[in-house]
Amino acid sequence: MFKSGFIGIIGRPNAGKSTLFNAIVGDKISIITDKPQTTRNKITGIKNFPDAQLIFLDTPGMHKPKTPMNRAMVQTTRETISSVEVLLMLIEANTDVHPHDLFLIESLAQVKVPVFLVINKIDLIEKKFLLPLIDKFRTLYSYREIFPVSALKGDGIEDLLNAIKEILPEGPKYYPDDIITDATERFIAAEFIREKITLFTQQEIPYSTAVEVDLFKEDEEKNLIRISATINVEKESQKAIMIGKKGTMLKKIGTQARLEMEKLFGAKVYLELFVRVKKEWTSSDKMLAEFGLLKH
Repeated sequence: MFKSGFIGIIGRPNAGKSTLFNAIVGDKISIITDKPQTTRNKITGIKNFPDAQLIFLDTPGMHKPKTPMNRAMVQTTRETISSVEVLLMLIEANTDVHPHDLFLIESLAQVKVPVFLVINKIDLIEKKFLLPLIDKFRTLYSYREIFPVSALKGDGIEDLLNAIKEILPEGPKYYPDDIITDATERFIAAEFIREKITLFTQQEIPYSTAVEVDLFKEDEEKNLIRISATINVEKESQKAIMIGKKGTMLKKIGTQARLEMEKLFGAKVYLELFVRVKKEWTSSDKMLAEFGLLKH
């Protein structure tokens, strides 16, 4: 009997959803930074077994949205909650119950599918602190099962996958065995650039940035990929910071993003970056749709 199904990974910003997602899939597909709201889109990752196919959806962090862009991100997560066979609610072992956790639990009120509580970052705490945290969350929601894991170290992930397989329904193979994501290479390239912007720039700049890949051309004979991308910001002052003195910041972002791409794509990458000002794009539904953050 072959089993398959969709599994949503949900949680508040910075709980480690993307780290868990990448650990399960076995490659870096979803970008990771220590800043909240790094993930903006729903990203699909596929885990194949001889008798099952598990399709994981990494989602933006659940929070009370204050801007049009944040509302679009939260809407993406809400849609995921209502369209999967299993939900993994991720929390951090080294923090107490957070208002964002409570906001997410409210969103689970109408959910009919099993919800597993996944307690991440257990490598950061002593075991004696784990049971009180489990007890607190048990009083807030009726979880199907609870799994302490370390996404960073891979601890507990096998047990989690086995439990998911156990409750998945019989179903078809949705993707071929050699595919680990349905995200396009263009999308992943843009995300790697955005990850480096988030890591290297400060304050509002990561949240005011959208990356568009204008050219993605493969030269198989030379094992080379040519990529040209535009970084959109909201203000001239942000553009100046993004470029940096004598172009140093843009070069740093480009170099680090290129190295990530070469590792994943298995080819040499020639990357060209440009910076453009699109005033107040984060407040414009038209622009949010153009950059793939809002459905038309």
